[in-house]
Amino acid sequence: MKETILVVEDEENIQDVCRRYLEREGYTVLMAADGEQGWEIFQKESPHLVVVDVMMPKKDGYELCQDIRKQSDAPIIMLTARGDERDRLMGLTLGADDYLTKPFSPRELMLRIQNILRRLSPSPAAQTPVTEDVLAFPKLTIDVGGRRVTVNGEIVNLTVKEFDALLVMARRPGQVFSKRQLLDLVWGYEDSIDTNVVTVLMRRLREKIEQNPANPRWIHTVWGIGYRFEPGGKTV
Repeated sequence: MKETILVVEDEENIQDVCRRYLEREGYTVLMAADGEQGWEIFQKESPHLVVVDVMMPKKDGYELCQDIRKQSDAPIIMLTARGDERDRLMGLTLGADDYLTKPFSPRELMLRIQNILRRLSPSPAAQTPVTEDVLAFPKLTIDVGGRRVTVNGEIVNLTVKEFDALLVMARRPGQVFSKRQLLDLVWGYEDSIDTNVVTVLMRRLREKIEQNPANPRWIHTVWGIGYRFEPGGKTV
């Protein structure tokens, strides 16, 4: 049985298009016309993924994203008609996993949804062979199969993309990854999204796993290039 997708969108034509494409792929579809209704449905139904429009009555997409993140790591894709980069990045800063700018291709939305859900619950046929079940570092443990991260003995809740980014780098400690490489490895596409989303994601990841995000132990910036993971902590 396919996953349940909640679409929170106040434009009826976009609602209809999303419903038709999602149902065609076999998903169970829940619809909400504003942020307040979306929040009520989310709490009641606990969908596997949420598609959220930014500009909505009663409660906008940013507020809804914040509410969801207070209690869940369910993947969120934001839809926005705004062209300003700051507005696009705002949703990612608040915890969204991806975004699409209107007008968008319904097929592109389906690909984004499938990409996220495949990484969250990969089928045996789609899995890349994994040689380890757990990656253990000093005070940091990554349970690959369970998609759980423990820091200092405590479980840290990460979103899909946060976990994927950490896992990609932790599997190759010391290797420098460019932002474009991380877009390809974490999001699954290299050129259709701004590289600043990687910066935002790394900031969120550091805030969750680092004791001092400004002086990180594991996730290091390589200026002008990208990021690397240091398995034993900070190096001089």
